[in-house]
Amino acid sequence: MAPLIRNILMTFLCVLLGFVCFSNAQLSANFYGTSCRNLQTIVSNGMRQAVNREPRLGASILRLFFHDCFVNGCDASILLDDTATLTGEKNANPNRNSARGFEVIDTIKTQVEAACPNAVSCADILALAAREGVVLLGGPSWAVPLGRRDARTASQSAANTQIPAPTASLSTLISMFAAKGLNARDMTALSGSHTIGQARCTGFRNRIYNETNIDAQFAATRRATCPASGGDANLAPLDIQTPSRFDNNYYQNLVARRGLLHSDQELFNGGSQDALVRSYSTNGVAFRNDFAAAMVKMGNISPLIGTNGEIRRNCRAIN
Repeated sequence: MAPLIRNILMTFLCVLLGFVCFSNAQLSANFYGTSCRNLQTIVSNGMRQAVNREPRLGASILRLFFHDCFVNGCDASILLDDTATLTGEKNANPNRNSARGFEVIDTIKTQVEAACPNAVSCADILALAAREGVVLLGGPSWAVPLGRRDARTASQSAANTQIPAPTASLSTLISMFAAKGLNARDMTALSGSHTIGQARCTGFRNRIYNETNIDAQFAATRRATCPASGGDANLAPLDIQTPSRFDNNYYQNLVARRGLLHSDQELFNGGSQDALVRSYSTNGVAFRNDFAAAMVKMGNISPLIGTNGEIRRNCRAIN
């Protein structure tokens, strides 16, 4: 079958059956090899300056990429500001008062535009920045497939329903990731992104006050800065051991019942992922390899390619 006909048939089937379609064939790590040779250096330098200033930004940018990809694919829709005619995703429940790092992407985009005008999408900048944040905090690297274009729309409703909540059960996590073409192993590996970053008290209050599958001393420590009422915005590290180091301590915490979020501890609570969590807790190399592979897979969720979408000049607004 000719490649063109095969691609047309695959696209038709994806639309017809509602599948999440991956686009490895159309994305390429060398997409900007001639149009923006210094792209990776510009993004790397921009992220290094940001993370040196505030290490948490590595986690913040990684989270932006995850929340972008889970809503209609990796299309930079999360970066769009609300306007009179467009309701963005920044004020959706999973993002309001917690999504951050937008100014880092703005700065990098300005530098990229100066070097390569109208060439590089905000979606690709976010994908590269997410990787760089991980690398700068000691995590693995991977070749980022590029060639995504930017959405002209956003969906607050999809952001409210398709991004897993910190209260999610294991079965819900598995099904929500499966809906994006990611299997249970991908989900457990990607959850390891919680080896860096912080969470707001409102996201883990019920866990530290009402749940029983939690280390008592850990719960007491967290209650000290997260009162039973009030203090919703008070922060705590997702990884109590090395909150600014990308490593496998997150999984060690889960085995010790020190997962901060309910959805974290669900990965090690007598269910299907216990063995994998225990494996990652003792084998950091396996975790790093699986995490990198799952990041590539997530980055390939339903990208806009070819003439779809646009190359935004300003990541916060459609052209």
